[in-house]
Amino acid sequence: MRGELPKGGLIVSCQARTDNPLHGPAFMGAMALAAAQGGACAIRANGPADITAVAGAGLPVIGINKVFSERFPVYITPSFESAVALAEAGADIIALDCTPRPRDGEPAATLVARIKAELGLPVFADISTLEEGLAAEQMGADYVASTLSGYTGTRPRPETPDLTLIEALARKVSVPVIAEGRYNTPELARAALDAGAHAVVVGTMITNPREITRAFAQRIAQ
Repeated sequence: MRGELPKGGLIVSCQARTDNPLHGPAFMGAMALAAAQGGACAIRANGPADITAVAGAGLPVIGINKVFSERFPVYITPSFESAVALAEAGADIIALDCTPRPRDGEPAATLVARIKAELGLPVFADISTLEEGLAAEQMGADYVASTLSGYTGTRPRPETPDLTLIEALARKVSVPVIAEGRYNTPELARAALDAGAHAVVVGTMITNPREITRAFAQRIAQ
């Protein structure tokens, strides 16, 4: 399978919002290369320009396309058009929000089917609950990721990763389970693999120096 993710690997999320000094393809491309040299097995990146840039690191690229809307809560690759842009930019895997929340685009099941049939790419389903993970598997998703656990407004966001969800997904779904969300130490990433995750995504604590600095500053000020 194109862009197959190896078991036990570290996926590094190279993203920077527009207000971040590291925003832009040049910075993300350099970050991806550093991650590759450090032992990452794949890169997750946002938007066509950054995806083209990070592809230079020579690792599989999990592409997302954040399209924000005041009317709809789903913004991670909400439509087929946003997925096409990722494929054209060189993404090896298309990630999208597979929760049942309203979106400005096709229903998740339709989007998964079209990406696989028309683009010929595997689908990485971002979900927040066991039920959503099971549904994503039935839709045909190739990977199920805990990315949105604590981020959909259904319950308070915990400070720690949702290892309970990883354990439940690993028991119930047959596709690879990817741990993502608040894995901010090597020990927590290892715990995710021990809980049954196929691989782990780490973003902020590897690729966001501003937030890493803020965490240190706040801690030493206490």
